[in-house]
Amino acid sequence: MRIAFALLGALLVLFVAVPLLWITLSAPPALLWQTLLDEEVQDAILLTFAASLAATVLAFVTGVPLAYLLARTDFPGKHLVEGIMDVPVVVPHTAAGIALLMMFGRRALLGRALGTLGLRFVSAVPGIVIAMLFVSLSFLVSAAREGFEAVDPRLERIARTLGASPWTAFWRVAFPLAWRNILSGMILMWARGLSEFGAVVILTYHPMVAPVLLYERFESFGLDYARPVATLIILICLATFVALRLVSRRER
Repeated sequence: MRIAFALLGALLVLFVAVPLLWITLSAPPALLWQTLLDEEVQDAILLTFAASLAATVLAFVTGVPLAYLLARTDFPGKHLVEGIMDVPVVVPHTAAGIALLMMFGRRALLGRALGTLGLRFVSAVPGIVIAMLFVSLSFLVSAAREGFEAVDPRLERIARTLGASPWTAFWRVAFPLAWRNILSGMILMWARGLSEFGAVVILTYHPMVAPVLLYERFESFGLDYARPVATLIILICLATFVALRLVSRRER
């Protein structure tokens, strides 16, 4: 049985690994270096990393308190809230982009109101951030909720009986014990934001993030011109993701 399972699992591993290895080996190092020196590529990669990080920070500030409430309290509509938090995973991302455009577009009520404050979302960096936030927030909220659920509530009650305030009990007991899950959720969310295309391209084609730039070069110039960009993006994302995983393991 184990041999059969190993063979079946190996097929799936090869399905993921072989295309990545093939495209990595297809581009000469000199061509990759030349692509890395392209200012348009540099700007797109830096924008992608920064926007995804901003979305992750926003989700951390708002999602961790929500995850704590979902893990610790029962309230009317709790299952509805949990379902809403899981919806972005199943909604096609182009549809999510259309929904966000109808909410934050220049002609939308909220978009016009925020526009008077100088905050634009269409063809602007904030649009990229909210698109990444929408499609990836479920990873952080779900991981944080699981982390808080694994913490025994009695530990917080003991801290309260010793004179700790609810805030102190949260920051000194619940949050440190759930930190591993929260960190894993942040890493997954940030990594997912790096690859977002559908929602971003609806809201903000320019300035271009890395996936949009890759699509633009493929559509305009073909596979040979897009391949080194794809290889470079894959290598950078893999290296960053592995580094963050190592940091996460050390935190444990």
